[in-house]
Amino acid sequence: MLNLQGKNIHLRALEPSDLDFLYELENNTDIWEISGTTTPYSKHVLKQYLDNAHRDIYDVKQLRLCIATTDKVVGFIDLFDFDPQNKRAGVGIVVLEHKHRNKGIGAEALSLLCDYVFKVLGLRQLYANVMEENLASLHLFKKMGFIAVGLKKDWIFSNGTFKNEMLLQKITV
Repeated sequence: MLNLQGKNIHLRALEPSDLDFLYELENNTDIWEISGTTTPYSKHVLKQYLDNAHRDIYDVKQLRLCIATTDKVVGFIDLFDFDPQNKRAGVGIVVLEHKHRNKGIGAEALSLLCDYVFKVLGLRQLYANVMEENLASLHLFKKMGFIAVGLKKDWIFSNGTFKNEMLLQKITV
């Protein structure tokens, strides 16, 4: 049986009440580099996104789940480029506030998500794209069994400079 409840956090679907958190996260310029965002989002646009968040992963090829503690949402974990034919998807994770980072939240969320995609969705592999300088995220994914399989040179152009991005994979057998 699937359990999206961990020891300290749980993963859940987006709710209309998540609008303010989503607005804060999507408009935080500190994370635009990793999200590929280039312009701010209005609450109106984000409300429309929330109104459609219930759509099936097989239809929209992506899924965003809230990472929540008992009393608040602290981040999101996303599946993207969902490809059931080839049994793979990309994964991204963000914990918004620094005070919630390096406390095992990301590892617990990633573990719960891996259980879900491998056992429920029947995927064979997940992959992650992580900037080479993002040592905390590289550490997290490697700790969770992802293996670095490639380096994309000069992949991200940010703040007037090109940056490398690592490709990591977790494959079940």
